[in-house]
Amino acid sequence: MARYKIVGGNRLSGEVTISGAKNAAVAILPATILVRGKCRIENVPDISDVRILLDILKDLGASVSREEGGVVEIDCTNVTSTHPNPELVRKMRASYYLMGSLLSRFGKANVALPGGCNFASRPIDQHIKGFMALGASVEETEDYVNLTEGPMGLHGNRVSLDVVSVGATMNIIMAACLLPGRTIIENAAKEPHIVDLANFLNTMGANISGAGTDTVKIRGVESLRGGTYAIIPDQIEAGTYMAAVAAAGGNVLVRNVIPKHMDCITSKLSEMGVQIFNYDDSIRVISEGRLRCATVKTRPYPGFPTDMQAQICVCMTIASGLSKLTESVYETRFFGYCSELANMGADISISGKTANVNGRKKLHGAMVCARDLRAGAALVIAGLAAEGTTYVGNIGYVERGYERIVEKLTALGADIQRIED
Repeated sequence: MARYKIVGGNRLSGEVTISGAKNAAVAILPATILVRGKCRIENVPDISDVRILLDILKDLGASVSREEGGVVEIDCTNVTSTHPNPELVRKMRASYYLMGSLLSRFGKANVALPGGCNFASRPIDQHIKGFMALGASVEETEDYVNLTEGPMGLHGNRVSLDVVSVGATMNIIMAACLLPGRTIIENAAKEPHIVDLANFLNTMGANISGAGTDTVKIRGVESLRGGTYAIIPDQIEAGTYMAAVAAAGGNVLVRNVIPKHMDCITSKLSEMGVQIFNYDDSIRVISEGRLRCATVKTRPYPGFPTDMQAQICVCMTIASGLSKLTESVYETRFFGYCSELANMGADISISGKTANVNGRKKLHGAMVCARDLRAGAALVIAGLAAEGTTYVGNIGYVERGYERIVEKLTALGADIQRIED
């Protein structure tokens, strides 16, 4: 077992470089199954979810090599298996992207139901709806999803999602890439990592338009070729470090970001009294004095991201006045961390989909436990801002999505260690 030991009270200063986007990488790596030839992918984060996906691809028969500096080369030409290792699949949520890529290339897939963070019930019914619209026959059990080609064959079609779903949008894009005809996804999600997936596939020869809008169109092609592609910076990692500066105080230059992607986060931090300066590919964050209260409601992009809910909540716990935080995507997400923050002195009351956060002047150190990825990041931020020593357990969740978080925070002046028990 490992945990983080954090001695709070240090202001953060210096520079931090953001890694490639986790949510883009975990879709682009399965998408290499669609490509016959070598994919050279740059800016790949070295996180546990990525390492698991690379192990899955190797187990399926792909040739995988990793270089320094976040470069991964993958050749899936010789992949023949359509049944990825269930033990590996169940270790992460994004393994469901294997369904769309295997179905598109081989016309079938037998994939275990995914694992990952259990902060909410996250069904894959919209994924299944999309696969069926494309002509797949679907057999679901308690443990597996078995996809085969239906009696009318696999083909492009119109898919209207009942709810905006990032995962379903990306899975249907992959599934449609190699199918004859045109697929139109209506009510599609618009997140930056969806655009990144489409750009990757187009670089390899796909014909996708409209990514980043609510209507995505895919014209099926016969095959995809190899090529080189760089993953976008991680919006949520950048937002997490910005929230850490806001809570702990300091002056930090956040490098390797796309400022436009950060607007939904920077606007709320500015509202809370944080000084934000945007440059071409970096953002300076300055936090002095006590934060102000704010009202935040999570929404699909370009709204405030649900993956930043817990981090902004920490800032609210030490802001002056009463803040309101409403979750419109995963309403049970509060229960992954609010009780832990209460152990550190936070005053949070939850009513339905809204958390009312009465700011205190200080949090205090405590022994707390991460229950999902973003909750773990929030507890790290809380430890940085608190008086005394905080121990964060279950850090495997944090390391699913943050590359070298201890080294990056230490370089900014934080007193944080990864200790083995």
